[in-house]
Amino acid sequence: MGDLLLRDGILADGSRVDIAIADSVISSVDPTGTAGGDTAEVVDLEGRLVLGAFGEPHAHLDKAFLADVLLNPAGDLDGAVHVMRSNWHRVPIDDVVERAERAVRKLVASGTTAIRTHADTTPEGGLKSVEALVEVRRRVAGLADMQVVTMAYPVSGPDGDVSRNQLEQGIALGTDLVGGAPHLEDDPSMAMAVALETAAAGGVAVDLHMDEVLDAGVQYLEELARLTEAAGLGGRVTASHCVSHGLLPPEEQREVGRALADAGVGLVTLPRTNLYLQARGIQTAPPRGLAGVRALLDTGVTVAAGADNVQDPFYVIGKCDALETASLLISTAHLGVDEAAELIGPGTRRVLGLPAAEVAPGSPAELVAIAAASVREAIAEQPEDRIVVHAGRVVARTTVDSWVATA
Repeated sequence: MGDLLLRDGILADGSRVDIAIADSVISSVDPTGTAGGDTAEVVDLEGRLVLGAFGEPHAHLDKAFLADVLLNPAGDLDGAVHVMRSNWHRVPIDDVVERAERAVRKLVASGTTAIRTHADTTPEGGLKSVEALVEVRRRVAGLADMQVVTMAYPVSGPDGDVSRNQLEQGIALGTDLVGGAPHLEDDPSMAMAVALETAAAGGVAVDLHMDEVLDAGVQYLEELARLTEAAGLGGRVTASHCVSHGLLPPEEQREVGRALADAGVGLVTLPRTNLYLQARGIQTAPPRGLAGVRALLDTGVTVAAGADNVQDPFYVIGKCDALETASLLISTAHLGVDEAAELIGPGTRRVLGLPAAEVAPGSPAELVAIAAASVREAIAEQPEDRIVVHAGRVVARTTVDSWVATA
């Protein structure tokens, strides 16, 4: 007996199908009306588009929904960092948990069932974010796969001992990765080495904020690739942001891409927040603040795209919806529709080290059904009407009674 039958969905190629799920895995995909066997539950998709569920590879859920509480009048990255570090002591841990869990539930309702979130640690802020997000991960375990990154800064300089200890404490508390921001450190090379060494010793992965500045002279990705190869951590290291990579000439972008691909370093581009924070004050032809996504894809780098912040001092607007990220990729990185969909779905799951989620037999049953007739229409319209499946069961359903299939 199957666990769930999703009846009458539309695939990206326009075919209409029934999708049978058993033991959290897609057991069959058959033309609509031909699926056989008994099932415990039947959900009529009524012609909704069915895709593999989305992923969010780079969130800061501890900060979500603080935009009206902690104000950033300057609107830039330095202003956001200042207001957070100056006021973080005023934010109680139960508030962090509530806001982060609310953000996760919104993400799940939009079709995201795999999430990686960073948790800031600082000498003055301690491990509050880590403790809060580990608790949120426990609470939402049945809704999504959630990874927590202990992001420690600075690990070099006078406070380095404190931050290095916090990396180890974060692992002890159960975080899945270690992170940091080497380009902001007194000694970037040391910061990258510390992250990789700590991860290897603790048996976890690495996700670093890299080169998040509009300065073509700040380029640490090739060094990260060399360190990753030397540490034997291929496939377990992610570089996020990588803003200055996009300032390099095309051939240099590709050269960096080849180094990352060979070392097995994944990359996360974050168009939403970096478009907002970068290039402030530049009045003529401001750069977009993105990595060279086309060069990275052309050289075989595993690339994912995320939202970063949601309604906080780093990005005061935005919603918990991967389709918004895909739309921005099309506009700013000039990706095609299918390429953008790849970066918020399969690409994200690869960066997160999760098996591919496809609408195909044998695939994990991680799905989203959207009230749209095509992938292009879904990204363009971003309809709220969605049905979400995680681990073989429906975990979110926001439907509009007036929806009528258009294909």
